[in-house]
Amino acid sequence: MLAEPRLPRRALFRAAGLLVASTAPLAVPAGQGQAELPYPARVQVFVANSGSDNVTAYDTRLGQSRIVPAVGETPVGVAVNNFGDRVYVTNEAANTLSVIDARSLTVVDTIPVGSNPFGVASRPVVNRAYVADFGSDTLSVIDTSTHTLMTAIPVGMFPHTPVVGHGGICVYVTNNGSKSVTVIDTRTNTVVNTIPAGLYPSGIDLNPSTGLGYVANTGDDSVTVIDTYTAAALGTIPVGQAPLGVAMAPSGLVYVANQMSDTVSVIDTKTHFVVATIPVGDQPEGVAAMPDGSYVLVTNNASNTMSMIDPATNTVVNTVPVGSNPEGIAITY
Repeated sequence: MLAEPRLPRRALFRAAGLLVASTAPLAVPAGQGQAELPYPARVQVFVANSGSDNVTAYDTRLGQSRIVPAVGETPVGVAVNNFGDRVYVTNEAANTLSVIDARSLTVVDTIPVGSNPFGVASRPVVNRAYVADFGSDTLSVIDTSTHTLMTAIPVGMFPHTPVVGHGGICVYVTNNGSKSVTVIDTRTNTVVNTIPAGLYPSGIDLNPSTGLGYVANTGDDSVTVIDTYTAAALGTIPVGQAPLGVAMAPSGLVYVANQMSDTVSVIDTKTHFVVATIPVGDQPEGVAAMPDGSYVLVTNNASNTMSMIDPATNTVVNTVPVGSNPEGIAITY
């Protein structure tokens, strides 16, 4: 028996289970100051502050922050579109998705979605965003050209985090209450597969080079490796206590925020071993990797900070104040 970990408020169920292969795989192709900041290259990092109902926009080059105040109640998830001009923020207690103009840092629209929306992902090129509705067991599909809800797809219990893969053909959604990942074909908005995961699967990210995905299991202190081509769970990697956020870095390393260990585990995707453990702030949650490889950024929920990790040394090189109880994080240029 695994020892009972301290779990985040959204991890509601405990169950025992084994990893098994899924069937009917989807065929996919291989393969702190306040300042006016220039657009688009300067405002790069967006952090959802669930305790202060706002979003921090941080410029990593100038080391300056601005606040977007007019989002909904309890913002938790954040994503940026492919062009870097729109930021999407889920408001968990308001059941809405805020749309932020990255130039003016103002909310330009608010879209009703499902109950207790958590994670959000943007689909490259195509005008779509996907919202995991934690309280209604659905994935809301948003037309980002019209800011309208297109459909809500039933998924597993307590969907937590979506990620888009395979050039936009698939969306993978972790189901916090079902020990699984739902696979959705974005061309038909239908569920095509379910992949087993561990206890309370939360964060997820994909390696586009290998087709492997990495799922943080908050309830059993592990990361499940999934094969997105065969829709199978390949095994698990032990990490820190209560892992939440996951980010794939350009270096080929995977960074996992361990909420109750106050650390980040670094996984080598060639060996699938943890090669470093990095102390960060109190209760890290969200993780994002800079596309140019310069930093890995981690939100620290109980410290109201963001840690900036140098991936060359896997050490924290800066700690930035943000809003209250930061959770989701996204990066743009």
